[in-house]
Amino acid sequence: MPVPKAELHLHIEGTLEPEPAFELAARNGVELPYADTEELREAYRFEDLQSFLNLYYELMAVLRTERDFEDLANAYLARAAAQGVRHAEIFFDPQAHLARGLSMGTVVEGLSRALDRSEANHGISTQLIMCFLRDESAESAMKTLEAAKPYLDRIVGIGLDSAEVGHPPVKFREVYEAAAALGLRRVAHAGEEGPPEYITEALDVLGVERVDHGLRCMESPALVERLVRDRVPLTLCPLSNVRLRTVDTLADHPLPAMLDAGLLCTVNSDDPAYFGGYAGDNFDAVRSALGLSEERLRELARNSFVASFLEDDEERRARYLAEVEAYEF
Repeated sequence: MPVPKAELHLHIEGTLEPEPAFELAARNGVELPYADTEELREAYRFEDLQSFLNLYYELMAVLRTERDFEDLANAYLARAAAQGVRHAEIFFDPQAHLARGLSMGTVVEGLSRALDRSEANHGISTQLIMCFLRDESAESAMKTLEAAKPYLDRIVGIGLDSAEVGHPPVKFREVYEAAAALGLRRVAHAGEEGPPEYITEALDVLGVERVDHGLRCMESPALVERLVRDRVPLTLCPLSNVRLRTVDTLADHPLPAMLDAGLLCTVNSDDPAYFGGYAGDNFDAVRSALGLSEERLRELARNSFVASFLEDDEERRARYLAEVEAYEF
């Protein structure tokens, strides 16, 4: 059994594997521009973040019904359980679905069918985080927040994803203020392809409690010092970084230096169907490529639960942390 861990940076739409993509296309009468799963897998070779996003949004067309979203989530949870995930805080991108004519209810109700039974079926506790697409307008984000209000009993927080460069966090100040007033937790992608200043802006302007990616903080010693002092978690995604050319090879990944600096780093899978690995695969990859010790791996697993939004269930968090401490590598 892999080391127990929480996954805090996972886009549910990014778990759509080629085989179920074709199955859902057939179920819903959607024609994909690929002859078969092998040709589709060949398309999973990206030059950068934008080339990935183009395919990511194209394949979303097969998701049409509550059952589709339920099946998508169940498939992820089964894979995650096999890789040691005990708690998952799952991102979803409602704007990409609303733009296709789906309702917020179709998406949330479908996902919730799987998440509500996740502990019983997979042994994984879950929370749902609604992300805004930063390359869409701030007005669209605010409308999406309004559309989500009937479902806030199912949604723990908000996030910010999609194309980063040219879309600074300040663009979404008002919607984050509105979300904070509703009691929602706040995270945001920052410092993946965007500069360290985006991380600072996400903290100061959006009030984020956790930074998704955050790799480029290492370019600013003052920012690193702040992140360490304030114990701001970073949700790193090593295999994603390699696939999207953020780092050349896994051996070049700054994770060891980030841990040495005292940063509260976690390891996650991002969009695992596209980037070559789920949570456990990312742990195995960094262990092999970076020569991480057992204690470093235990630290990463421990960090994942510390960084989670389990404040309302400290008994559960303590139980998960005890599993990490008891684990024998």
